[in-house]
Amino acid sequence: MVEEARLERLDAGLTPVTDGWFVVSVPEAAWVKNDALGSACVFEGDDVSFLQLGFTIGVLQPGQCGGMYHREANQEDFLVLSGECLLLIEGEERPLRAWDFVHCPQDTEHAFVGAGEGPCVIFMVGARRGWPDKGILYPRSEVALRHGAGVEVDTTTPAEAYARFPPWQPGPPDSWAGLPWARDAEDRSSTTS
Repeated sequence: MVEEARLERLDAGLTPVTDGWFVVSVPEAAWVKNDALGSACVFEGDDVSFLQLGFTIGVLQPGQCGGMYHREANQEDFLVLSGECLLLIEGEERPLRAWDFVHCPQDTEHAFVGAGEGPCVIFMVGARRGWPDKGILYPRSEVALRHGAGVEVDTTTPAEAYARFPPWQPGPPDSWAGLPWARDAEDRSSTTS
């Protein structure tokens, strides 16, 4: 029998602190934010990580890059849940909107940049084979550099690729406005006040 994980309310939100199954609402889950990179709902904690698949919900405001242009040895898949963004993929640009799905087999170069008039919400899934050594490369890409999502020199080191950005901070986005779960977040906060 698999035990239920224990969730604790940490600075980032409700976070699993023991292994096991759990249920958590997106507005109450652990969040991190970065003025340049957007906000991200992360379902794992420092003490608990998922061994086979990683899941994140990214929220990008117009102009924010959700991460640096990269490729890795594992498959990644993305579903735009709401809003608009620009997909940078294999040196090309593709506009995306709600319900567009992106499949990136291993070694597919890609990044996302928020577009449109409001937030873009992307559900992200990545395989964890060989984790944490993901065989990652941040290649120089002119299209990525034009959108603030690229590196000047190829690197395999995330710390080098993200050196110009401030560190992620725990906590939800500054506002739930325009997000699919905004009403649910308001309802939950009014019942806990």
